[in-house]
Amino acid sequence: MSDQTINVIPQAEIRSSKKPTTEFAVYFGIIFLATLPLATLTWALSVLRKGTLKQKGPMARAWSQARIITPMIFSA
Repeated sequence: MSDQTINVIPQAEIRSSKKPTTEFAVYFGIIFLATLPLATLTWALSVLRKGTLKQKGPMARAWSQARIITPMIFSA
């Protein structure tokens, strides 16, 4: 019996090797700018509640939200 799983590339690696298109970058930028005010507000409230700046800042929060939302648009 032969092992046929030696050279199998996971589907996630195949998809991640594509270069983002201009359309993706435009949508990402729009979504990033749209999420930035809310991310700033939630960050400020979190700082006031916990009293520490050891959390992700508003730019990192907006960036991660845009990274989650934009692929959802393109996969639909």
